[in-house]
Amino acid sequence: MNGKPPLPVRPVRATQPPAPTHHFAMRFSSTPRGARLARHLAGERLDAWGITYGSDAYDALTLIVAELCANAVYHGRVPGRDFRLGLTVARTGGGASVAVEVTDTRAEALPELAPVGSHALPDDADGGRGLLLVSALAEDWGWYPRFDGPGKTVWATLLAVSR
Repeated sequence: MNGKPPLPVRPVRATQPPAPTHHFAMRFSSTPRGARLARHLAGERLDAWGITYGSDAYDALTLIVAELCANAVYHGRVPGRDFRLGLTVARTGGGASVAVEVTDTRAEALPELAPVGSHALPDDADGGRGLLLVSALAEDWGWYPRFDGPGKTVWATLLAVSR
């Protein structure tokens, strides 16, 4: 490592994404209870928007939300400051593109994916695999600096099939 933080990862899209059909955003306390509430509310919104409870897309998205919110609480927490969850659904030809964004207020704790085959974590470690799960489940993920203050936004996208 050269001592420099990794650059933000935000893909440049060649075409415009579809216009969003649904959007949800809310701030939550940076506590395990806040992360749990964010996951439950995200699940309620997804089901109401046609990504049905128990479907593969629903399960993947709620797990992505849970991991990103847990990371915001564990790694991005600044006492007295909340994290923000945003969900955006844009309808596509046969389904929907769902974007999950979690914004915290800690700029120096940047998300980093452990290299594949890394032995940095013992097999019985309690944590450290959240971004590996997000990477495996999402079509794409990354982060960018927060535009309205200190911190960062970690995002993930997933294509879901409509009911």
